Amino acid sequence: MPGEIPQGPGVYRFRDQHRRVIYVGKAKNLRSRLNSYFANPQSLMPRTKAMVFTADSVEWTVVGSELEALQLEYTWIKEFAPRFNVMFRDDKSYPYLAVTMGEKVPRVQVMRGEKKRGTRYFGPFYPAKAIRETVDTLLRVFPVRTCSAGVFKRAERTGRPCLLGYIDKCSAPCVGRISIDDHKALAGQFCDFMSGEATRFITGLEQEMTAAAVRLDYESAGRLRDDIAALRRVFERNAVVLAEDTDADIFALEEDELEAAIQVFHVRGGRIRGQRGWVVEKVEDMGTADLVEHLLQQVYGEAAGSNERLPREVLVPVLPANHQQMSEWLRGLRGARVDIRVPARGDKATLLKTVAQNAADAFRLHKSRRAGDLTTRSAALQALQQALGLPHPLLRIECFDISHVQGTNVVASMVVVEDGLPRKAEYRRFSITGEAARDDTSSMYNVISRRFRNHRAGAAPTDPAVEHEAAVVPDDVVVLGAPRTDTTTPTPRGRFAYPPNLVVVDGGPPQVAAAARALADLGIEDVCVVGLAKRLEEVWLPGDEFPVILPRASEGLYLLQRIRDEAHRFALAFHRQKRGRSMTASALDEIPGLGPAKRAALLKHFGSVRKLRGASLEELCEVPGVGPRLARSVRDALAMPPGEGEPAAVNTVTGELLDS
Repeated sequence: MPGEIPQGPGVYRFRDQHRRVIYVGKAKNLRSRLNSYFANPQSLMPRTKAMVFTADSVEWTVVGSELEALQLEYTWIKEFAPRFNVMFRDDKSYPYLAVTMGEKVPRVQVMRGEKKRGTRYFGPFYPAKAIRETVDTLLRVFPVRTCSAGVFKRAERTGRPCLLGYIDKCSAPCVGRISIDDHKALAGQFCDFMSGEATRFITGLEQEMTAAAVRLDYESAGRLRDDIAALRRVFERNAVVLAEDTDADIFALEEDELEAAIQVFHVRGGRIRGQRGWVVEKVEDMGTADLVEHLLQQVYGEAAGSNERLPREVLVPVLPANHQQMSEWLRGLRGARVDIRVPARGDKATLLKTVAQNAADAFRLHKSRRAGDLTTRSAALQALQQALGLPHPLLRIECFDISHVQGTNVVASMVVVEDGLPRKAEYRRFSITGEAARDDTSSMYNVISRRFRNHRAGAAPTDPAVEHEAAVVPDDVVVLGAPRTDTTTPTPRGRFAYPPNLVVVDGGPPQVAAAARALADLGIEDVCVVGLAKRLEEVWLPGDEFPVILPRASEGLYLLQRIRDEAHRFALAFHRQKRGRSMTASALDEIPGLGPAKRAALLKHFGSVRKLRGASLEELCEVPGVGPRLARSVRDALAMPPGEGEPAAVNTVTGELLDS
């Protein structure tokens, strides 16, 4: 009942009928905020209305202050990734300059995507060409390793560095030209230069150049002169826009009723070091101040887990309503004061206008690109729902495919599409053995049974052979579920436990019947099953004598085809990997005294059976656990008689070196 909801500050979670958290929010007054969702649902924004009508229950946690609510809200958003929360997605994939300081031998590389612990990041840079030119220039002065792990290990084994080592753009720690400790110190200097200490390094090199000229060592002086010029090129590549002691992030946004585009300039040492942008779909009827609050919460919450340095100033177009609590939170993350303010005049206000213009341009470009995509996705889902006669929107679709060669190495794939977009983090791969692998229908029955047994168990997949790679509420919706007044976060359920609205199988009536029988045996009646037959692209329903024929130009058919093709690609990749491993392992299976652990160690050390076959006794003995007797047995077993060529045990499926 509404009267049971407390009136103090707190954080609330909406859940769907499967207990999945679909929205997290905070409020100064929980009762007032939650009542606003249900007073008149028809007046809500479209996405908010969809959230309310998908929700089955709501829970809340009372906290002591707005700062605690801010922290708990961010923690739950990161933990549950609710589908209806404001999530800032990059409008492009920005490259970063990364230095893997957490490794024994640090490496400089260009990276995109998720950030890793122990790695220092600089950027983002745009375009990517700029960062590659920067790295190429800096390697002249700071010759840090840039090679992959495989190239590094090969150089260690052969005693010969790669090309960069020969042209002095790598200090070659792989062959001992520099000690591990000295190389790590060199990588630290690289990071210091990128962090804004360029003047110190340039001044030091100028002093060395002068000293070399005084002692008539003109060759060294000339080399130092070229190094100084290289550092200055990198240092001057970013224009000076503010005072040299300015460290600030400058945010601006452009928005309409449904979406917003955000841009930020990262200014360090008075120079623009990087630019970044996001686009976001609004969930609630939030103003600019609310958007700024969510933006700062997510951007700096993510930065706190990495080695990124938070700035002293955060310049925004509008102050968030709780800017004092936000400043206190950022101070805790940075360990020093962080000012959040709106620049009114001067160079910072001028730069804010430039950022705002970038946001407006990005928003206009986003609208032109996304209009067709959003319309097409919605049309495809609606067309498919109508063609199949389903009562509920297709919020989640799962597609299954079987892959094998004449019944050997049978595998299956499961791909997931939510709101018409792939969810690759929820893809799954299945290994199928025994009686279940005798034909496609048995395999399909086995896979569907295993997938939905995990759903019935309400947990993440417990099947060791599984590998990782919505309800409508009536108009008179009420708040359901018992209130939570504790601060204990429940253990989230595995994503594998959430059921789809539609299961698609690659095949015709036999495969559809097998999938339907698996669901019926588990007592699952609220999941629809269809099959897409390749020959004529017919859609089959369980028990129907004739297929559903979708028009060739139907967006619904295009969607099914894309999902089916993705499932086929995912299954085929897993099958090739599994078959390649089995073929590689077969060459080592019959060697006396070579168990699984030592076989894996040999393959990891040499990379493939081909290289293992060419190894000497001394090289074989370098592998941990391999002595002279076992090394001799391995060499004799893999010896290739003259003229026979490469045995069939070598992997020729992928053309790649296979690790264990």
